[in-house]
Amino acid sequence: MAQIELNEVCLSYFTAKQETEALRDIHVSVEAGEFISIVGPSGCGKSTLLSLISGMYKPTRGKVLIDGQEVTGTSPKVGYMLQHDHLFEWRDILSNLMVGAEIRRMDRKRAERKALELLERYGLGGFAHHSPSQLSGGMRQRVALIRTLVTEPDILLLDEPFSALDYQTRLTLADEIFKIIKDQGKTAVLVTHDISEAISMGDRVMVMSKRPSTISTVYSIRLGEEGDKEWTPWKKREANRYNNYFNDIWKELQGHVVSTG
Repeated sequence: MAQIELNEVCLSYFTAKQETEALRDIHVSVEAGEFISIVGPSGCGKSTLLSLISGMYKPTRGKVLIDGQEVTGTSPKVGYMLQHDHLFEWRDILSNLMVGAEIRRMDRKRAERKALELLERYGLGGFAHHSPSQLSGGMRQRVALIRTLVTEPDILLLDEPFSALDYQTRLTLADEIFKIIKDQGKTAVLVTHDISEAISMGDRVMVMSKRPSTISTVYSIRLGEEGDKEWTPWKKREANRYNNYFNDIWKELQGHVVSTG
């Protein structure tokens, strides 16, 4: 049984004057532990798709399932990591890591132990009582991911989490975040405009069409040796078949130009 399923999902926005169809007949199936990347033209509904999986939006038609159960609202099984880290400057790092646990009313001592363990494990053990302003952009995004992991979700939704960073930091952080997610055994769905990022991080890349959007093609990415833990996103970019995937996806996206008129 798939961990995430979208069956014939459609979403429309309604106003007093008109209906705007955003998503049409979306079929998605994601296995536990899989890393899925989603690309598509601007405005096609990539982030909307994540909102449906998270339970923040309800489809106009069709069903969204997690572990075989229909999604009817937000779930503790799902964690969300956004483009901006949204760390509170008046809280130290450890206090920031407790925000999700506080909202979900988790046992505080257990959540704090988890937070400290994750900080130590992923190279931030000495920063628990630093303020966010003392951290680099890449470090802040790692803290944002750890904050999500403290709540112990099974599924991570990543909405362009690297796009606000400079290119060098973005490449380094993609490797680090990928390793953390695989190390934690999480299922991940990444939305990105960056084709290279999508290919190098994803087990599969799903391409969305222009509106009303659907999944036009799914690419199974086969670049490294199965089970090779050293096959990082950076290393994947050097693989022989990488350029083939990039060119195929680029050409397809060029056919999905969204009109701005």
